Amino acid sequence: MKRMLALGVLFLASLTLVSAKTYNIVISNTSKVGTVQLKAGEYKLKVDGGNAVFTDVNSDKTFSTPVKVETVDKKYDATQVQTTKDGDADRIDEIDLGGSKTKLGF
Repeated sequence: MKRMLALGVLFLASLTLVSAKTYNIVISNTSKVGTVQLKAGEYKLKVDGGNAVFTDVNSDKTFSTPVKVETVDKKYDATQVQTTKDGDADRIDEIDLGGSKTKLGF
């Protein structure tokens, strides 16, 4: 009986990992986010533990950087990327994930 319960828990945990939500974002200028620099383009964003994982839609290259995940009181209506100018490039300071109460800080 304990073995079946353990298998059930592992199955449910694997479903949670598989259903991790991804968000599409567009970066209009070369931007530094955390420890990586991203070229302008479209990316899929996924949070994996303490890292934000950006996947370039055109090349499937993956970039990972540490992220601070925060929960806010109200759901964001849309995904928003907040940047500041840093020399010739932009620096991504925060990404608010649409449809959730999650804010990513870099």
